[in-house]
Amino acid sequence: MKPNLFKYLWSYINDVHIESMSSDYNETMHVLLSKGRYQLCTPNAIYSFADKYDNFTETFERLNMDDASIRDVLILGFGLGSIPYMLENKFEKQYNYTGVEIDDTVIYLASKYVLDDLKSEVQMIQADAWNYVQQIETRFDLICIDIFVDDKIPELFLTEEFLENTVSNLCEGGILLFNHLGRHDADTQAAMNYHDQIFNKVFPNSIPLKVGDNYMLINDKNHLK
Repeated sequence: MKPNLFKYLWSYINDVHIESMSSDYNETMHVLLSKGRYQLCTPNAIYSFADKYDNFTETFERLNMDDASIRDVLILGFGLGSIPYMLENKFEKQYNYTGVEIDDTVIYLASKYVLDDLKSEVQMIQADAWNYVQQIETRFDLICIDIFVDDKIPELFLTEEFLENTVSNLCEGGILLFNHLGRHDADTQAAMNYHDQIFNKVFPNSIPLKVGDNYMLINDKNHLK
């Protein structure tokens, strides 16, 4: 959905509140128009912000995207679709996306504000990401894990078992990105502990990449430029 011109221009001066909703998984979510982009946020976290979702934008800028054979992309925790938006509009990449999102209200908002404006093919699936990766046999060239409830990653998705399940969905030589907070010292310590104790066991050539207030865990440091 394209915003009207006045709201679009005003959003470069002040954020414009578009609507607020609640769901079984998020007590409060706000859709804002900020710097001409739709933003989805909770009181403590930003779920989506188009190509201004800097943790993924900065990561893609540092990856060998042109060298990777990427066609099919799996997004666990879809939000408003920042990842396909930025890959299409900023990086001029057009892939086939499967978006897995447990919250039907988030899917509704993504469909209302973003999906119709994308040229890329996007298949949305309302499902728990844990169950989804256990049940499917499809393999993907790029897997992006961006699963938060407010500003917390549910413990279930921080287990070695979850990572092992995602490995079975990743093509040989594929890229896996796992978004973690790194805003405060406690966030940084938690991300590093997770990387060293669990993530690196599953992906021995992995690397934690500091991007803004987040850490992006990358399955293979050879994917970096």
